[in-house]
Amino acid sequence: MFGIGMPELIIILVIILIIFGAGKLPEIGSGIGKGIKNFKKATSEADKQEKIEDNDIS
Repeated sequence: MFGIGMPELIIILVIILIIFGAGKLPEIGSGIGKGIKNFKKATSEADKQEKIEDNDIS
């Protein structure tokens, strides 16, 4: 995954924990999850629109 191994991920998580604290982690995780969900939704809608346009051209 992007050349990042388990040790690097653990170090990143520890740094995030130090910066934001344990109380903010659920909020951050929720925000990231919602962002990923919205990104996937927009990508799938763009794919559907592209397929519709391809069918209209044919």
